[in-house]
Amino acid sequence: MQLSNYIRSIENFPKSGISYKDITPLLMDHKACTYAVSQLVEGLQGKQIDKVVGIESRGFMFGMLLAKALGVGFIPIRKPGKLPSETLSQSYDLEYGSDTIEIHRDAIQKGDRIVIHDDLLATGGTASAACQLVEQLEGQLVQLNFIIELDFLKGRDKLPADKVNSLIHY
Repeated sequence: MQLSNYIRSIENFPKSGISYKDITPLLMDHKACTYAVSQLVEGLQGKQIDKVVGIESRGFMFGMLLAKALGVGFIPIRKPGKLPSETLSQSYDLEYGSDTIEIHRDAIQKGDRIVIHDDLLATGGTASAACQLVEQLEGQLVQLNFIIELDFLKGRDKLPADKVNSLIHY
């Protein structure tokens, strides 16, 4: 199955000069969505996973499905002020600005084996910030999963490249 057939590009969104990769068509097709999850699970064969971390907001969609398929817990990383308990924050730069993400301080226990999932790897800022949060909570990063990777932005260079798994490359 060619997953890229289920991704549409929206030009000049969220601002001029950006070609937004929309995963909505993938989400709307049961077979394609199921196939994408199976590919993410296959990429984790033989690796012990304790929890899946999903990055707000599109990382929640497949992150939660992946956690369910693996039979492990799901941890949301959110934008500031969205998590109700004590949080740890990390700021980062992205393709078109800067932002901050947060995780609950009690979400990861020392030594937990973690998969981080987001829908898209662009410049690597968000994923790198998520890695830093996992490290600060003493989790062990097993893998970073993405539906889409924009190779030309070289986000992989900011991450442990041997731990990056992307299903679609542009």
